[in-house]
Amino acid sequence: MSEFDKIVTQEQAYLRLVHPTPEETPTCFNLFDTYLSCNAARSQVKSYYRFGQGTQCGTKLEDWKFCLGLKSLEPEQRQEAWIRRRAEWWAQRRLGKSSEDVWEMRAEPVPGFPKPPSEGDIKKFEFVPGNFVD
Repeated sequence: MSEFDKIVTQEQAYLRLVHPTPEETPTCFNLFDTYLSCNAARSQVKSYYRFGQGTQCGTKLEDWKFCLGLKSLEPEQRQEAWIRRRAEWWAQRRLGKSSEDVWEMRAEPVPGFPKPPSEGDIKKFEFVPGNFVD
């Protein structure tokens, strides 16, 4: 079994927990709404600010088209097809480049962080009646 297939299997198991019934998977209307909001002015301005280019909404359009193609299936079949597609998308993201390619994830916290409060720190925050700032 390839690494991609292992990740797809993991993602499918997770998505089945998150979306246990067909009613909890996104509808075509929800996916179309997501596509429209991706093209909205607010999303475009935020994308230009963060990345210097407009949002890339092609995948959201493809998700909507995929959903329209599932309309003739039974709800359980539709849910399985959607979970498979979403799991493959997540698997591609996990195998692609990410911040983990630059930074290594810590297995344990940094020793001594956060620093435990000292006696002086605690006294700074003690409540003393009559010491109010007006």
